[in-house]
Amino acid sequence: MKQIENTYINREKSWLAFNERVLQEAADTSVPLLERLKFLGIFSNNLDEFFKVRYASVRRLAMLGKGKQRLIGGIDAEELLKDITETVIRIQSKSLEILGEIEVALQRENIFIVDEKLVNEEQKNFIKEFFINKISPDLAPIILNKSEKFPLLRDSYGYLAVKMIYGGVKEKSRYAVIEIPNHINRFVELPEVDGKKYIILLDDVIRLNLEYIFSIFECKSISAHMIKITRDAVIEEDSDLYKSFLEKISEGVKDRRVGEVVRFVYDKEIADDTLQFFIKHIGIDNNNDSLIPGGKYHNRRDYMNFPTMGRNDLIYPKVYPLALQDLDLEKSILHQIQERDFLIHTPFQSFNYVVRMLREAALDPKVSSIKITLYRLAKHSQIISSLINAAKNGKKVTVQIELKARFDEKSNIFYAELMQTEGIELIFGVKGLKVHSKICVIERKEGKKIKRYGFVSSGNFNESTANFYTDVTLLTSHQPILKEVSKVFDFLDVNYKINKYKHLIVSPHFTRSKFEKLINREIDKSFRGEKARIRLKMNSLSDAKMIDKLYQASRAGVKIELIIRGICCLIPNEKGLSENIQAISIVDRLLEHSRIYIFGEDDDCEVYISSADFMTRNIDERVEVSCPIYDENIKQQLIDTFAIYWNGNVKTRIHDKNLSNLYVNTNGNTLFRAQEEMYNYYRNKIEVNL
Repeated sequence: MKQIENTYINREKSWLAFNERVLQEAADTSVPLLERLKFLGIFSNNLDEFFKVRYASVRRLAMLGKGKQRLIGGIDAEELLKDITETVIRIQSKSLEILGEIEVALQRENIFIVDEKLVNEEQKNFIKEFFINKISPDLAPIILNKSEKFPLLRDSYGYLAVKMIYGGVKEKSRYAVIEIPNHINRFVELPEVDGKKYIILLDDVIRLNLEYIFSIFECKSISAHMIKITRDAVIEEDSDLYKSFLEKISEGVKDRRVGEVVRFVYDKEIADDTLQFFIKHIGIDNNNDSLIPGGKYHNRRDYMNFPTMGRNDLIYPKVYPLALQDLDLEKSILHQIQERDFLIHTPFQSFNYVVRMLREAALDPKVSSIKITLYRLAKHSQIISSLINAAKNGKKVTVQIELKARFDEKSNIFYAELMQTEGIELIFGVKGLKVHSKICVIERKEGKKIKRYGFVSSGNFNESTANFYTDVTLLTSHQPILKEVSKVFDFLDVNYKINKYKHLIVSPHFTRSKFEKLINREIDKSFRGEKARIRLKMNSLSDAKMIDKLYQASRAGVKIELIIRGICCLIPNEKGLSENIQAISIVDRLLEHSRIYIFGEDDDCEVYISSADFMTRNIDERVEVSCPIYDENIKQQLIDTFAIYWNGNVKTRIHDKNLSNLYVNTNGNTLFRAQEEMYNYYRNKIEVNL
């Protein structure tokens, strides 16, 4: 069928709309004050990553020149760059307004964020001593000379662009740059006064001491304004056959330091001559590079680490993960899984079961091998500790670690080298494909047979993110499923051998065809006059062919419900195109990360959990695994989960073609906050069985 005009929403614009939903949380006065600051930090951090990767990729297309321009969702690349810049300037301005509102609200709580102009003499003395003892030893101011090579400014670091005016009758200007240390907490707590708490930013501590830093120049005046650059972070893979994959990725990460500048953010109060000096010497192209005027402070991602100052009433109350019904941490996890499958829904339920299962396997004399895929790991990973322990206990441990996990390359390289020294066999995956699947298989000798145990997940095996990412993990001893999990590892090790699967859905070879077949099944049911329904919960939906397939199902009368946290390039509820499709997004305290796919009505449905979104990269360019759920209780649990999220009316926004981020209308109904109700759902299950 020929596509009508404007069938898709541009991916980059949809992503920016998602980040505006994050900003809505910062603006929401029902959110605790210090959490609002944290959402501002998340908004800023998201924007940094967007420019490093997505904006940088569009920019590369634009730089191909006339005659080689590429269209992205129907938009010319250069035009899209302009649209992005305009949108970013608008939402950056909005974020500054929200920050101002939060600061006023903090003052009502006797918390004051002050700058270098608002401190009293006693505070100045404290700041002076703090600067000399804690900051000055780490500062390395650089005097800039027009004739000398300009220093390399690091990606996403904060810098103070300094202008010194000196001389006699004819004044002269000299410029300098100061890198703001990022290993020192940016928020300095000053001594309390009459029950009032004061915070000053590290930037202003340095500003207050500029004359001390540059005392040898005898300046008439000195000023400093913050600047920040963002570099292209797309890693180009080296084709040198004599280098190991580990070496290539390590060098790629180093090359990122000198990537092309794609964004330059500056204090809009900076003097024009200072601004032009830095633009010229950094080598910024005004045509394609995004110049973003901003406020006095940048790198607002640091607000994610704003001190609580003991004010627990200004943060979300701590929620403790619940135990799994009928799965006892004090007994053998493997023996209990032998009896039935279990599903962990983090962070509502504890991630400790996964760690405990690996620790048990590491000690069990009957366990012969462990195979696992790793994508993003905690800073101090208990998963890695368990695997090293297993290797030391004589188990054959095989780890597929994804060295190209964006922005985690350095950490993963460190862990890869550590595991190699401990005798763990590493697989670096398939050339041209990231390994994004979340799978593990444990082989145990029981009598004369080998029995498999394992888990399949929608999220990373990361104890840290398990505290605030919602993910689902199936613990199972289902032998046919785990035999196919082993086949995935065979493919990772011997890439030319493509296996067939009866149970798992595996990218890059079978995901598209299998999901299309499942959608076709619902289309056929609708044509036969039967009830047909598709429910999909994912992070992003951008693959054009999958969108077209959902449009086809909608036109056939299939009822489609989509819960999509981030990018949604599909236009829902459009007459003649998608009138049977509804789509919502939930942005709340926890990051919605679980992928749950339900095809059919409750009494006749197939349910899957998956590592894959409906994005081209997940379907065609990565190794992903979607796992069927056969246990009827777990299947019902996932159906209930979808229903709870779908019925949310507090933190739920509607996806529409205008990217308006409108909240679901409660219509006077009882407020229903999905994430809170999800926690209550599991708590009630435990209480009912006490």
